[in-house]
Amino acid sequence: MVEIIKYPKQAEWPEYAQRAAVADAAARLSVAEIIAEVESRGDEALKELSLKFDGCCPEVLKISREEIDNACREVSGELKKAIETAAANIEKFHAAELPKAVEVEVMPGIRCSQRAVPISRVGLYIPGGNSPLFSTVLMLAIPARLAGCREIVLCTPPRRDGTVHPAILFAAHVAGVTDIFKVGGAQAIAAMAVGTGSIRPVYKIFGPGNRYVTEAKVQAAARGVAIDMPAGPSEVMVVADCSADPVFVASDFLSQAEHGADSQSILLTSDACLADRVTEAIETLLVGLPKRDLAEKSLSHSHIILLHDDDEIMQFANYYAPEHLIINHTDADRLATMVENAGSVFLGAYSPESAGDYASGTNHTLPTGGHARCYSGVNIDSYMKKITFQRLTHEGLASIAPTVTTMAREEGLVAHSLAVEVRINRKL
Repeated sequence: MVEIIKYPKQAEWPEYAQRAAVADAAARLSVAEIIAEVESRGDEALKELSLKFDGCCPEVLKISREEIDNACREVSGELKKAIETAAANIEKFHAAELPKAVEVEVMPGIRCSQRAVPISRVGLYIPGGNSPLFSTVLMLAIPARLAGCREIVLCTPPRRDGTVHPAILFAAHVAGVTDIFKVGGAQAIAAMAVGTGSIRPVYKIFGPGNRYVTEAKVQAAARGVAIDMPAGPSEVMVVADCSADPVFVASDFLSQAEHGADSQSILLTSDACLADRVTEAIETLLVGLPKRDLAEKSLSHSHIILLHDDDEIMQFANYYAPEHLIINHTDADRLATMVENAGSVFLGAYSPESAGDYASGTNHTLPTGGHARCYSGVNIDSYMKKITFQRLTHEGLASIAPTVTTMAREEGLVAHSLAVEVRINRKL
């Protein structure tokens, strides 16, 4: 079911670090056509595309206050409590991320400062369908609200009856979304990127989706609209030693596998016995899984990799740069200090990825496909830009004038030097 790879040489690591995603020329062309349609025909195109892809053509795209209130009444008390608890934890963690103002006098008479300013209008995409990701509403909208974004626009596909899943609307209400629209797929990304009659363009787009949504975000970025990060299939890497319960590790594999056929799970261990026991546990747990067929496809390109020791294991982990890294190991804290590339790290036997996906407080919108080498997961800074300020007195400018003029003239930028010299020679 899951291949066990024994002690690969470092030259072979690229082969075992490959993801399942492949380039999709057909999706690129289809998305380009969708964006062009939305750009030229606006809401009319959105409605036609909604009918084509979602089987529904909403008369009004914007969800009304009445629809939100009705949806909130449909959500069970148990689910409401779960969403509110998760929201409180997410808010508590992200509030602690709020940046502090920076102000420093670098030299007498030269004072520099930095201020974080929210992006005024952001767009969130939330998939619907069989797995309405209301948890992602919390993950994206709560930090946006905390950052101070004035307008938080959410797009999500309608169901065939023209409604949106009630839990998505309740989560949006709890999280502070300002505008919600019944539109999904690449056409939703297009609408937020170029604008339509109902939906004004946003400055940055966040959120997961299928390969068409992902491609639409890429094409939106090429048009100058910022996006949260490059996206791809979800992935988990487990680092475990002989102390790990194989059932725990197997459940981590399967919780990842049910995300999609192109998801990937990898176990790194130096314990050959654990590797065998995990494969047995996976086969046992798989029997009762509702999405068994989906999980089996994911497991077909998942691996258990035997390596010699902890140092080699962490070298491979950093090379792979996983979206989720679970360190189920007796010395988890020491190994955690060796992590350089990962989206989010889960330490110890009782820290499954599921906790971070829903309610521990950290964000579950994370870099995939090796992008954790240079990208962070969504956080408060994702919704802000930082502006620097400087104020120089005449004395302060005089103190750095020789530095500035020497450097400017050496670069051949004489007017830069002149802008300093005229001020030094003419004190107001």
